[in-house]
Amino acid sequence: MYTYIRRYILVIVALVLALPVTIATAAPEFMPVDQITPGMHGVAKTVVAGNTIEEFGVEVLGIMKQKGPSGDLILVRTYGDVIERTGGIAQGMSGSPVYINGKLVGAIAYGWPLTDHKVGMVTPIADMLKLWSVQEYQENQENSKNNSPAAPPATENKPADNLPDSGQKEETKPEQPGQPESEPPTADTKAEEKATPLMAAGFSEQALQWLKGKLKPYNLVPYAAADAGTDDIAYRVVEPGSTIGVQLVRGDVSLGALGTVTYVEDGKVLAFGHPFLKRGNANYFLTEAEVYTTTPGMENSFKIGATGAAIGKISQDRGAGIAGKFGVFPRIVPLRVHVTDKSLGRSQDLAAQVAYDEELAPVLAAVSVFNAIDKATDRAGAGTAKVSFEISAADIPGEVLKRDNMFYTAGNIGELAVGEIFEALALLTGNQYKAITITDVKVNVELETSHRTASILQASANSSSAKPGDKIDIAVKLKPFREEAITRNISFTIPKDQPPGTMMLSVRGGGTVSLAQLLGKRQGTDAEANHLPFVLKPKPSTLEETVKELVERDRNNDLVAEIMDFNFDNLNGTPTGQNPRISTELGESPSPVVPDKTGKKKPDTIDPGTNPGTSQSQPGKVKKAGESKRKFSVTTDYIIDGETQLVINIEDAGKKAK
Repeated sequence: MYTYIRRYILVIVALVLALPVTIATAAPEFMPVDQITPGMHGVAKTVVAGNTIEEFGVEVLGIMKQKGPSGDLILVRTYGDVIERTGGIAQGMSGSPVYINGKLVGAIAYGWPLTDHKVGMVTPIADMLKLWSVQEYQENQENSKNNSPAAPPATENKPADNLPDSGQKEETKPEQPGQPESEPPTADTKAEEKATPLMAAGFSEQALQWLKGKLKPYNLVPYAAADAGTDDIAYRVVEPGSTIGVQLVRGDVSLGALGTVTYVEDGKVLAFGHPFLKRGNANYFLTEAEVYTTTPGMENSFKIGATGAAIGKISQDRGAGIAGKFGVFPRIVPLRVHVTDKSLGRSQDLAAQVAYDEELAPVLAAVSVFNAIDKATDRAGAGTAKVSFEISAADIPGEVLKRDNMFYTAGNIGELAVGEIFEALALLTGNQYKAITITDVKVNVELETSHRTASILQASANSSSAKPGDKIDIAVKLKPFREEAITRNISFTIPKDQPPGTMMLSVRGGGTVSLAQLLGKRQGTDAEANHLPFVLKPKPSTLEETVKELVERDRNNDLVAEIMDFNFDNLNGTPTGQNPRISTELGESPSPVVPDKTGKKKPDTIDPGTNPGTSQSQPGKVKKAGESKRKFSVTTDYIIDGETQLVINIEDAGKKAK
């Protein structure tokens, strides 16, 4: 436990106690696109291995008008020893600054797969500099209180050409390289971003495959990388051509990408030359990074390396690249996981920080928990899991969301076990009421290979009739998987407002879809559904109700008894003006009352003021959920499957129960 706590503390403290990073501040002049002509030559800078910045040649082939997400792109051919060693423009070179006559032109950003990898496209620096304007505007918006918002950033394509000269000597035009074997692709050929591979460190093979599926909608493909413990990478000068990391998860697991710095000024950085996830206003870790090697490939060459210590925050992720600041760190979701495999008698701890993104954070946290499960069990397959978690957030009722449940599957138990964790995090981060700041997530998982399920065989009550307010005992016979039958008891109190007549009870497992729900769903597809409304629980209308609904939801290992409110007089043919009614929890509101031509209510509708279980209208009163408890449950050591019904005769309060 000491090791676990120490590791978590080190992850937290790493951001705060980071050593100062040295930032190169010399600023070159800029060359706008309208001054660039075919045949010009220059140099680009990048890291191929380690942290040494190397140069390679660049020849301008033409200007591709409005071909980029932010405007024009510059078509170039690269050459030189670096390009020969890497097999062309490699993934991870994104952001490599290009200089012509000592002036910064832009960043290597695009290329074509399965073609001549020496040909690519450059994002103009003018488009990248706009990211800082957006970044400043966004910061002003966040910091302003009761002040008029700042003016939106300028959008005209105007380069910042008034910065001091860096003192670099003018590039001498190199000797013309030999012609490539094939001509470059035409302007109409679709180019691809020279995206950096998403490096996944500390993830098992099963977790990595699952992660690939979850990140597919974001066009991200993670690759296994070096171990996550790379915070000890020494700080180096961050300058144009340096390698940096953009990280989504860090700690015992790491998920991030490598790219190249294009430009640095006053503690700010521009990189990539194309979007990472194109999230707009972003919240990622900016980290040190190291390149192990650059590997040539048929489809694409790519850099292999690892991210290091966090040195700042990436706050803009747009078409022209990414932008951020040094010494400022992103909002995070702290994650602590403890997994115990009872079948093997061993446990696995995980501590990580997930960059806060309303859409991605739930996915990344759930995959991290799955990874801890997979490493603890060292298998993929059937099993039973007990999962409990606590999510602390100052903006939710009680400042903590607690939930526990039990799961079994014949498939991969790890995937099923993290389902509610993902749901709870997505509920909080994506809620429609207010922004949430999550301060801690603790998850505890116990797994075993045993098949811990039980089916309901029958249920019986100790009395066939009762009065409102009476307590009855319900004995439920269960058949556990490959075990002898057992009995569990539910103590059920008849609601004091329960009307005389026949009361039907549904006895079911907490994760079982009830008869009431099935009828409700079937009714929803009926063309005459509006004539047969049910009394349904309304949808949550506040964050408090939303959280409460999740926390109080039946668990799979709950044995539940709840009332199904039918009007049996109508079923027996007695004209009451009401149809069968079932009280359910589908989360939908009842259909509105529709008057006929005479202004009277149709006989097949329900007055919203009608008390459930009766045919007597109470004008002006709408029954609230939870006003009278109509469901009781007990927790078991089994995941309960199935449903049965009991019928209890409810007598008048003045009569003696049998």
